[in-house]
Amino acid sequence: MTESQKPAQTGIKVIVVGTGFAGLTAAIECHRKGHDVLVLEKFPELKLLGDIISFGPNSSRLFCRWPGVAEKLEPLSMRADAITLKSWKGETLFTQYWEGEDKEFGIRFDGHRGEFHEVVYNHAKEIGVTIRLGARVEDYFEDDKQAGVVLDSGERITADVVIAAEGVRSKGRKIVLGFEDAPKPSGYAVYRSWFSADEIAKDPDTKFFTEGGDKHVAWLGPDVHFIAACMKKGKDFSWVCTHKDDADIEESWQLEAPLEDARKVLEGWDPIVQKILDKTPSPLIDWKLVYRDPLPTWISKGRRIALIGDSAHPFLPTSIQGASQAMEDGVTIAVCLREAGGPDKVQEAVAAFEAIRYERVKSAQKTGEQTRDIWHKADFEAAKKNPESMRLRREAWLLGFDAEKYAEDNYARTVEVLRRTGLDDISEARKLHIPDSTDGYTEFSNGNENTSDKISAEAHAVAGTVIS
Repeated sequence: MTESQKPAQTGIKVIVVGTGFAGLTAAIECHRKGHDVLVLEKFPELKLLGDIISFGPNSSRLFCRWPGVAEKLEPLSMRADAITLKSWKGETLFTQYWEGEDKEFGIRFDGHRGEFHEVVYNHAKEIGVTIRLGARVEDYFEDDKQAGVVLDSGERITADVVIAAEGVRSKGRKIVLGFEDAPKPSGYAVYRSWFSADEIAKDPDTKFFTEGGDKHVAWLGPDVHFIAACMKKGKDFSWVCTHKDDADIEESWQLEAPLEDARKVLEGWDPIVQKILDKTPSPLIDWKLVYRDPLPTWISKGRRIALIGDSAHPFLPTSIQGASQAMEDGVTIAVCLREAGGPDKVQEAVAAFEAIRYERVKSAQKTGEQTRDIWHKADFEAAKKNPESMRLRREAWLLGFDAEKYAEDNYARTVEVLRRTGLDDISEARKLHIPDSTDGYTEFSNGNENTSDKISAEAHAVAGTVIS
């Protein structure tokens, strides 16, 4: 279907709560598939917030299907040909090149969250998605015939299905779980910064970042890693530092922190890291990594409300999959609703959405735990002997996946099981969609290296997984 062709209308009314990448993907795909969609966003205006965000080939293929979007993202994207992994002292451990990955899996996009978000948000508006800003949702409700939300103004809005995509503090979790659950501190936080690369380019010791194309370098230390990147042909510079942190996150998980806090964490590290800090403006963003206990389900008892993205399954940054899995959620639920054929089958579609997504997401979450453990618990002497052990795993089951096609190809057999078992029991339908790797990366699932029971308790805690 070309974008100029109006899709056949399904008659299904959808409310999407939240305009993050999960919500916008759900909204765009629902619109493209003929649903009547309304998006509600609590903020009165959208700002270019954030810093670096990554979209793997598995989600970037969606950008390529939205006319003009990939073309607008390309000049904003980092195009480093490799990532260099170093010890915290500055010793180079391994350089991992991306040559051939685009051909095998497809293109990926890495860049500034705010800039990418503006492109996607504007695309949603351009194709006709209705978005109401300043619409803060205070509650969700459903019955057998409809679902809806209550705004802080008291206004009630109803639809056939509601998609809760407003992040880790989603109020939609209450109606799914049946109780209020608060996010918990993970014991980790991330200092984040994004600034002009002008000063980086002037220093003889750091100017390599700005010369000969984009650069990407990670320094790894005990329970800390520092990743720096230069992009847009030497124009912008970004770094993130994941570190131990026990601060309370009851009120907020994104704060400001003085640069001196990062200096303390990185004291004694490679002189190049120190020079990067010297050129970094203060304050930093101090992003507390929170987690939720694993959810037994992402959908309400009435099967008309679905959690997607961080609302359902927060990811570790080291997975490099949080945004991608959120987008996969968005396109999958849009496909399921279309395949349902009309409003009378919405509950079946919502149940099928969870069945199709649940096991894949569970395994994808584990990849972040595994990468963090490899990096934070590294034996650097052993790494020198086997430097490839430090690499980022890039596996086909994760990156070569097409969520839209998979949902289209597998909806019918999923619903066949659900009609036999009933919509109250999705466990058998979930088993249809267990991925090739059931425990994170394939080499870990197969027991070739560390297995899941060796993953650190801290890494499990960040993603909210349970150690048996």
